Amino acid sequence: MLPVGLLDRRDFFSWTRHGLGSAALASLLLRDGTVAASSPDRSTALGPHFAPRARRVIHICLVGALSHVDSFDYKPELIKAHGKSLNSSERPDVFFGQVGLLRKPDWEFKRRGKSGLWVSDLFPHLAGVADELTVIRSMYAETSNHTPATFQENSGFRLNGFPVLGAWLSHGLGCETDNLPAFVVVPDVREYPAGGAINWSNGFLPARHQGVVLRAKGTPLDDLAPARPLQAGAERATRELLESMNRRHLEERGPSDPLAARIHSYELAARMQLAVPEAADLERETAATQSMYGLDRPETSDFGRGCLLARRLLERGVRFVQLFSGGTFGSPRRNWDGHENMAANHGQEARRIDQPVAALLRDLRRRGMLDETLVLCTTEFGRTPFTQSAANIVGAGRDHNQYGFSVWLAGAGLKHGIAYGATDEVGWKAVENRVHWNDFHATVLHLLGLDHERLTFYHNGIQRRLTNVQGNVLKDILA
Repeated sequence: MLPVGLLDRRDFFSWTRHGLGSAALASLLLRDGTVAASSPDRSTALGPHFAPRARRVIHICLVGALSHVDSFDYKPELIKAHGKSLNSSERPDVFFGQVGLLRKPDWEFKRRGKSGLWVSDLFPHLAGVADELTVIRSMYAETSNHTPATFQENSGFRLNGFPVLGAWLSHGLGCETDNLPAFVVVPDVREYPAGGAINWSNGFLPARHQGVVLRAKGTPLDDLAPARPLQAGAERATRELLESMNRRHLEERGPSDPLAARIHSYELAARMQLAVPEAADLERETAATQSMYGLDRPETSDFGRGCLLARRLLERGVRFVQLFSGGTFGSPRRNWDGHENMAANHGQEARRIDQPVAALLRDLRRRGMLDETLVLCTTEFGRTPFTQSAANIVGAGRDHNQYGFSVWLAGAGLKHGIAYGATDEVGWKAVENRVHWNDFHATVLHLLGLDHERLTFYHNGIQRRLTNVQGNVLKDILA
């Protein structure tokens, strides 16, 4: 038998027809990216463009806009200027059009860990793992409107209809398991974010790359089991008949992405009937692990279940898990949109996620997974260093701020315990090493072994990509 490296592509696939074992080997090589697949709906080979630093991703989205000046961006000058007006000749363009007085943070900042990274008391548990964090303090966005900003955070574009990061990774790298999706979404148990399923859309990519929603609380997936018991063999016979009818339909009408995706989803669903209940059975974890994630406390149990589920999914081969903290907008507040009272709003939301997220990082580290896992924590934009209303400063809120905010990363391929970039002296605008979402996405793809300029898909006459027509890898944050 000739080594794979000595066969050209045509010879290799001819050879695989001569035995079941060879076919199985070809399947494994295709999945691992050793051999490229030829497919009309792909413009890139399955597998990374170069050696990856990370194999998998957990993306935590804080919906509603986390205040950077109350969490990861320490501004002594803002504390000194508390109660004063913003010293600028430029009038801030804010969402509600009211520019109040400068307001100090509601939580004390301290240097944390061996690195001395500044983290406030808003996140006391995350402060305990500060040496794992890579904070970007110079993010900026193109809008201060929640829904389009959230679309851009996920897809790189403010309009809907574009594939999100998880869909691009599914397209470029595939999945490491046949029993679970490549891209799984765990929404906030309270409600979906604004825009709903658009936030995990495949856009113009093949439909099989869209995110699959699993619940962290209650039944993980609807219709996971038959409504009533079936006779032995009846379920298998039904699936075989359905598969036969779908294949015939596809052959008669020619290639159809929606139909092919539906066939694929049915096949995956059959395998998920066994895989999902096992992966979502958090009772299999030790009592100590459950307690570490906060499953034994009412205020942390919901997000703790999501974080623990995410780790279990990664262990079983899922490529990308997205966790949402926060839902739609309105009253009562169920997100990070702290317009009225920052202390009450952010205090409530931080208590829900702080312990679970810190536990996730510690758990990944102790299991030897963090060196191959990339953890992202992002928000659509930041909040102003001044109050939303000039009439009140005590217990006041902050308006939307697209001009400067913070996100953090942890895990594979990063310099840990550092802060990159800076906002101005009071935290209004990014002024040093400004980072656009295109730059952020280019860096994430790079860590996964993907060149953001080569990961493309032809759509409506344009070779589309996640980073549109710009984006630079942030090499200064790479290890």
